[in-house]
Amino acid sequence: MQVVNPSTTNAYRLAYESIRNLILSGELIGGIKLVEERLAEKIGVSRTPIREAIRHLEQEGLIKNKRVYKPTKEDLIYSSELITLIESHAAKKAAENMTKEKLSQLKQILKESKNGSIDEIVSANKKFHDLILAECNNPVMLEEIQKLNTVFYLYRRLLIKNKRPLLYEEHEEIYQAIASKNGESASELMRKHLEMDLKYMLRYSSIF
Repeated sequence: MQVVNPSTTNAYRLAYESIRNLILSGELIGGIKLVEERLAEKIGVSRTPIREAIRHLEQEGLIKNKRVYKPTKEDLIYSSELITLIESHAAKKAAENMTKEKLSQLKQILKESKNGSIDEIVSANKKFHDLILAECNNPVMLEEIQKLNTVFYLYRRLLIKNKRPLLYEEHEEIYQAIASKNGESASELMRKHLEMDLKYMLRYSSIF
């Protein structure tokens, strides 16, 4: 039986979380090559946990060939098509099956997204979509969209930072359709919402 050294596990976790946060915060920009020695020095661990963290983040899609992943416009379009299919389906399922308790949570999240700092609104936006996505009750879909949304996180943050028009209003319409148990409307509203997100993502894609 192999014994895992807790210090090794902690070093890997520190390396993984640190590199992931550097990417998601935008400090490590898309396309930049990751140098193990520099990251090890910056984070304060050896190269081995850095190497393991990079391998893990490659599996998540945030790193490709030792570089921070920078999707092309075609990548954004193709990935968005799949996200839209899954989230539209989830919105329909949410309208059909979401409990009163979860509806109350969704309404509270909606309130949180109306005001606050960029970080608070980004967090509320993610919780809004995640709560709806959970209603699809399909682990294969959820695993796939989790990978895609990790990459899309930076772009969605950028949309909020640049005050993407009607973001709150579209969420409000989706919530109302779900609360009214109108599955077709909820699905269509989610589709239009995500297509509008893509439109603005493509506008800002050259920044990364």
